Amino acid sequence: MSQTLAAVTGSLSSVGYGLSAIGPGVGVGIIFGNGTQALARQPEAAGLIRANQILGFAFCEALALIGLVMPFVYPSS
Repeated sequence: MSQTLAAVTGSLSSVGYGLSAIGPGVGVGIIFGNGTQALARQPEAAGLIRANQILGFAFCEALALIGLVMPFVYPSS
């Protein structure tokens, strides 16, 4: 006698995107956390620190967007 505990239906692409969004989320937190510490230690370098924060944020968000697009490029069967 076989019992099914849980059945997975639908596309697993959404699960893959959810897992791929963890990395950029952690990256953004690290970028802005360390940027805040750097601004507290050296307020005179605010322009340079802010520019580097924005650049790092853009790279992290690009990874999230790539993770969003990949399930559509390579759909699961």
